[in-house]
Amino acid sequence: MARRRGSKGPSPDLSRTLTDCTRRGDAAAAMAAFDDAVSDPDAPTRLAAHQYNQLLHLLATADRSSFPSPAAAAHRVFDHMLQAGAPPSEATITSLARVTAAPDADNPASAADEAFQLVATMKEKHGLAPRLRSYSPVLAAFRRAGDASKAYAVEAHMAASGVSPEEPELAALLDVSSTAGDADKVYEYMHKLRQTVDCVSEETAQVLEGWFRSDKAAMASKAEWDAAQVKDAIVLNGGGCHQLGWLGTGPWMVQRVRAGADGQCGACKCRLACVDIDMEETQRFADSVAALALERETKANFSQFQEWLEENKEYEAIVDGANIALYQQNFAEGGFSLTQLDAVITELRGRYHGKWPLVILHNKRIAKLMENSSNRHLIETWRANGALYTTPSGSNDDWYWLYAAIKLNCLLVTNDEMRDHIFELLGSSFFPKWKQHHRVKYTFNKGKAVLVMPPPYSSEIQESEVGSWHVPMEEKSGDERVRIWLCIGRTGICKVPDKVPTTNGVVQEVPPNEASNGVQQSLQEDKAESITGKRKDRE
Repeated sequence: MARRRGSKGPSPDLSRTLTDCTRRGDAAAAMAAFDDAVSDPDAPTRLAAHQYNQLLHLLATADRSSFPSPAAAAHRVFDHMLQAGAPPSEATITSLARVTAAPDADNPASAADEAFQLVATMKEKHGLAPRLRSYSPVLAAFRRAGDASKAYAVEAHMAASGVSPEEPELAALLDVSSTAGDADKVYEYMHKLRQTVDCVSEETAQVLEGWFRSDKAAMASKAEWDAAQVKDAIVLNGGGCHQLGWLGTGPWMVQRVRAGADGQCGACKCRLACVDIDMEETQRFADSVAALALERETKANFSQFQEWLEENKEYEAIVDGANIALYQQNFAEGGFSLTQLDAVITELRGRYHGKWPLVILHNKRIAKLMENSSNRHLIETWRANGALYTTPSGSNDDWYWLYAAIKLNCLLVTNDEMRDHIFELLGSSFFPKWKQHHRVKYTFNKGKAVLVMPPPYSSEIQESEVGSWHVPMEEKSGDERVRIWLCIGRTGICKVPDKVPTTNGVVQEVPPNEASNGVQQSLQEDKAESITGKRKDRE
């Protein structure tokens, strides 16, 4: 827009004042400087867009005790911005929505509606795409107002804009659903929370505790269900949930407990699951690896491997042969150690009742190794037992062992961190979780292979086959031994733990009057199995 006649450009003095006020959090002084700058009717100062944003951000974070009416001031700044032809940004609208939807608004419900309107029309009016931070204050305002239907409308608009809620937004949706007594919505958001975060904050934990201790939660029930269907659903979902609704009847008991090193809950004594990616995700992951491999490898060679693998599926483990044989061989007499590779194979066979793993090695390695008679004997033994696949000339064996481990859904023995360009190509959210639960690292002690197996359980939200829940809380130290879990189950399932954990010296215990008799069977303390999803039972 053309500069108005008689107007002055951005003032250096104003810039310094706004920067200083922002540093001090002094909204009143900033607004006084703004009013002085724009009050001259003959030659008003023209503000830059970023100065308007500075003011709006300052007003959105203003201390209400020193500046009691920031919303009115923010709208005045925004109106001036539009009149001056300064282009608003997403940050502009977000700050305005934030100050409009503030907790101390004169009419909270009306303010929440106005803030939502600002965000919802951002694209249409200004060509701007809202971000998660644009929606958060609006969702928080509807949460405070207890208006569940409008909170759901915000979530729907987020989805239409391609914005996914994170833990604070999901906690708000859980809370407003809990207040409304909408058990189906609470269940829906429990699973969205499970898919979004591994561990929850203290605030989210309190929201969950509030719901499960409510009468509405006790009424959300199912007295009978198909146990086989539930188990199948858990396997299909990777071991961590069934998503078939609230199981069981009666009140819930909520306890803060710790899990043992083997994953046994300190309250109900059930074993936490080792949660994998689900079957559909596994298939998509395998397909994406195969597609990339077929682009980069000789197509006929990799296709032949895929066909061979379809006919040879009964492996418990895939072995990255080169990674093991070259482990710590960077010394003068070091080389390609088949002895190390054989030690790993021996250890795996000992674990799986003599069953052979599948070793992937490049054919150039094999050709050279076969020149030595002792090596030849080992290699011929592996071949005779179907334990060796040699990749062809010009191939990268990484594609072969990775695809095999994913496709057969089994363990992968390698110390490779899988961080190089090949794995960056995957760009998959599945990969870190898959690696955590399938990769077996190794070392050697006096020539014997020592395998470091995947963790026995997953620190993530879990829903069991009897309808109980286990929710891990954030643990800043990263020490799983001290992590607090919410054990949530019908009162017939849960037991009061021998030792009740404390947080900041406060005992986290459910008062006795909140417990009553329940109906579901308890998982036995000596139950050795855990639900491991798609991964086969392993010793």
